[in-house]
Amino acid sequence: MQVDAIQKTYRRWAPVYDLAFGRITQGGRVLAARHVNATGGSVLEVGIGTGLALGYYAPAVTVTGIDVSAEMLREAELRAAKLGLRNLAGLYQMDARAMDLADASFDHVAAMHIMSVVPEPERVLDEMVRVCRPGGSVLIANHFAGRAEGWSFAERLAAPLADLLGWHADFEMARVLGHPKLKLEEQVQVRPFGLMTFLRFRRVE
Repeated sequence: MQVDAIQKTYRRWAPVYDLAFGRITQGGRVLAARHVNATGGSVLEVGIGTGLALGYYAPAVTVTGIDVSAEMLREAELRAAKLGLRNLAGLYQMDARAMDLADASFDHVAAMHIMSVVPEPERVLDEMVRVCRPGGSVLIANHFAGRAEGWSFAERLAAPLADLLGWHADFEMARVLGHPKLKLEEQVQVRPFGLMTFLRFRRVE
């Protein structure tokens, strides 16, 4: 899926995204925020969307968000204002494949349910690693093909609908594993239904 297709898709989804996907995707966000809060520092959310995780971060955590969709960012801004957040460093429209951010500038970098949406996910992962400081965390929550028991048939049915749904149901976990600068430290199937997987990596160099 190309950037213009993603922007068109999420222009349509932005007003109803929370209702349609909020509950089923929230478990990974909770796990990511729990880890960030336990260690503190700064976090970059890549593909922050409507900001569903914003309320989970501790006040001492500095949060920055980027997204390619202006409409989704507007929803995130409204959420931040409603919550009265003071720890939000900024929300920026940006292509995750070429972030206008300095090397090693965040303690944690999170991608919540976007790796099966973005074009060139390997390139996005490279950028996430680049902006994460050595020893920091790269956190990914996503649906991966074949990881949710009993859902393989549904994944095959959904695969041709990628552009309409805005994500690829047949996305393989192998595409985010094996990066030379990342060590996988945690893998959890997330409730409800075990449809999503949470991965926690440490940047090792």
